[in-house]
Amino acid sequence: MAIGGYEEIMKNIKPYDSKSFETMAPGPFQRFLRTCKIYQFIRFIAINLKMLKVVAKSHH
Repeated sequence: MAIGGYEEIMKNIKPYDSKSFETMAPGPFQRFLRTCKIYQFIRFIAINLKMLKVVAKSHH
């Protein structure tokens, strides 16, 4: 790639602005899922089953 191509790429790169670093606030459904004990328990079981599957594959 020639120097001209590099300049073409660099002119399209913009520096970070304050909007790039703002966090998104979770919506009401996401907040509900984060605080729901039943959902958290189901996720806990699912993640543990995935881990068991990975460990079982590694022992063969």
